[in-house]
Amino acid sequence: MVLIFFLTTFISLNAAKIDDTIYDTNCVRCHSKLPVAIDKYFYRYLLKYSSERAVKEAMFEYMKNPSVEKTIMSESFITRFGIKKKTNLSDDKLMEALDIYWDEYKVFDKLK
Repeated sequence: MVLIFFLTTFISLNAAKIDDTIYDTNCVRCHSKLPVAIDKYFYRYLLKYSSERAVKEAMFEYMKNPSVEKTIMSESFITRFGIKKKTNLSDDKLMEALDIYWDEYKVFDKLK
């Protein structure tokens, strides 16, 4: 009986890991350690850049070459946490993660 419990638990944990997207494993995992929720970054980008294309371009450029000049975060946030490290994701994987991020938080289809 105990063996069945452990096997069931092991299989369900591994199944959950298989379902993780590139966004979950590379974005959410790191952002969950910060005091600012990941959706807040999205809304800052949307406020500044307005369109899907412009938001994704700005985020892509920042992820590839992070700098103080490109960040949307406040000076106090940067002083406390610094600038993120350059992404190791390929261009295609980064765009896939940004597409998932956009679909997760876009507000346009949710407005009535």
